[in-house]
Amino acid sequence: MSHDLGAALALSDLLFDRQTLEAGIHRIAGEIDQAYAGTGGERPLLLTVMHGGLPFAAQLAMAMKTDLQFDYLHATRYRGATQGGGLEWKHRPATPLQGRRVLVADDILDEGHTLKAIIGWCQEQGAAEIRVAVMSLKLHDRRVAGVQAQHVAVEVPDRYVFGYGMDYYEQGRNLPGIYALKE
Repeated sequence: MSHDLGAALALSDLLFDRQTLEAGIHRIAGEIDQAYAGTGGERPLLLTVMHGGLPFAAQLAMAMKTDLQFDYLHATRYRGATQGGGLEWKHRPATPLQGRRVLVADDILDEGHTLKAIIGWCQEQGAAEIRVAVMSLKLHDRRVAGVQAQHVAVEVPDRYVFGYGMDYYEQGRNLPGIYALKE
């Protein structure tokens, strides 16, 4: 198959449209607000995992009532490919994490290697609490032990998915839905 987005879309199924995704985001925004209710202290820090987590994190932040501080990180295993390699840190947050409540927002929890490294780094930096919110959770049994998301907008099948932050060879991140290549 070529790396042409139009060709990929023709060979894909629309799994979730924008309205369904936004409903999932609003649902988990309420869950997170409840989790942070009455905890007082410093504002939680929203760490967006770039680039894929950007559309999701922005929508999630706008749907939440909890006041958040924003920062981002960029750690990737894919670098434009469809299968992961070694983890590459491109940017670490500038905000100190010591004693902070951290909410990590990412596009997908697949096998969990990237999130495991991110969570480990946040723990090393002294984060008091780490919550993970993902746009999508891929359903399979290959997840790294101990890696989970507390907040999941939608569950996707074990297929190559793209759109709404997730890319197809660095294309299609701004598609207003989640698509899956046909098997």
